[in-house]
Amino acid sequence: MANTLLSLAEKTFIVHGVDDNYRTDGRNRSEYRPIEVETKVLPHTSGSARLRLANTDILVGVKAEVDTPYPDNPNEGKLEFFVDCSANATPAFEGKGGDNLGTEISNTLTLAYQSSHVLDLTTLCILPQQKCWKLYVDVLILQCDGNLFDAVALAVKAALYSAQIPKVTTATLDGGKADIQLSDDPFDCVKLDVSSFPVLVTLCKNFTFIQIGENCVVDPTSEEEECSAASIVVAVMPNGRITSVVKTGYGSLQPSTLVKTVELAKDIGIKLNAGIMNALKEEDELGSQREIFGFLK
Repeated sequence: MANTLLSLAEKTFIVHGVDDNYRTDGRNRSEYRPIEVETKVLPHTSGSARLRLANTDILVGVKAEVDTPYPDNPNEGKLEFFVDCSANATPAFEGKGGDNLGTEISNTLTLAYQSSHVLDLTTLCILPQQKCWKLYVDVLILQCDGNLFDAVALAVKAALYSAQIPKVTTATLDGGKADIQLSDDPFDCVKLDVSSFPVLVTLCKNFTFIQIGENCVVDPTSEEEECSAASIVVAVMPNGRITSVVKTGYGSLQPSTLVKTVELAKDIGIKLNAGIMNALKEEDELGSQREIFGFLK
């Protein structure tokens, strides 16, 4: 995460606010900051989305290409994540400063999506053992103001929701080689079923130098992340199923505290999934009348 310099007095003020359920920006412990999402902002991609969580700004592009299945999974397609931390987001990302964070976020996304309950990769198979669709999900962090995991996961879900995969009209084997024909109609595409795709919910725990009991916060700002010794990142599906739990930071958690934290993340994740899906469906209903702001807003 981006390093934020805080004095001891500032950290004390933040931690006492969390203890009193009143954070520095006026939210309670379980509230998110305003979220803005817009899809189809990049024309030369299969799907794209830009999401702003307060001052955290994320851009995601999805590209579909025909590839060869893995030998171990000959009947499945592929899904690959790559996260790039732009040096414009924070000086800490200059050079290779953001490489480790980008790898950590992409690994967390891979872990969250690896369950067969999330995405049935067999739907991306064209010809078993021969050809399949490979989805490249490229994430660019434009600005960082805390809670990157949640913001990235929401933007990824929105981009995959908007993704359109060309329809395969014929797929045959000719002399042992795959012969694939795609539809010439650019609007003849197949959309992904994202109804089971998860979101990530980050909860900050173990605030340093002051004990705050069982309290934790969702959607932490960069200042709150600086005060926290450990965070739990939970991948939650719309039905409440948890696909992964990842701990970040150097702190530790008691087993009972971990269970309570995961249960809280589950409840929040269900609401967050419903909120993002409602927003995406409302945007779809606008159709051609929808105004695309892109980077003008």
